[in-house]
Amino acid sequence: MADTPSLGRNTLLETMMRFAPAAAALSLVFAVTSSVGWAGDREPAPRAGVLIAEGKAALAQGDTQGAIDAFEAALAVDPGHTPIFLRLAEAARADRLQGKAIRYYREALTRDPRNLAAIAGEGEALVEKGAVEKAKGNLARLESLCGASCPETMTLSARIAAGPPARVMTAEAVLPDAPVAQTN
Repeated sequence: MADTPSLGRNTLLETMMRFAPAAAALSLVFAVTSSVGWAGDREPAPRAGVLIAEGKAALAQGDTQGAIDAFEAALAVDPGHTPIFLRLAEAARADRLQGKAIRYYREALTRDPRNLAAIAGEGEALVEKGAVEKAKGNLARLESLCGASCPETMTLSARIAAGPPARVMTAEAVLPDAPVAQTN
């Protein structure tokens, strides 16, 4: 009978030792998740805020490279501020770099999977690139998150309905049918 209390204590200790690593891992997941969620909702660092404003002004003036430079500098100052990726994507789209814009939107979605602006923006960039079926996947995702009447859903729906932009051919893209002979 004297061994019974120590047997209970050993079982309790064994149980704690068995589940301690899992509990530690779970608490780490919660800590990371909450810090990532908090990072997207906060204001940017003051210097990053100034750079974001400079980037917006440059983009409004049509200086896409100046905007990209300002937004990248803001990202270097405050890498935890997710909305900077949305600004970079917007500037890349203005510069007709849809592939680069899609990468920025996906980075924003990695940090905040329910970011409606990033889902809609990625969908619009996909349409601009000609990937309408993939954009329809983004539209379905938006409809499930915020419904058919939210602004992001309506904007993407209209963009999909309009279809991809017409491709402009350059003179270099058109090759002559007849061979050209050189005469001396």
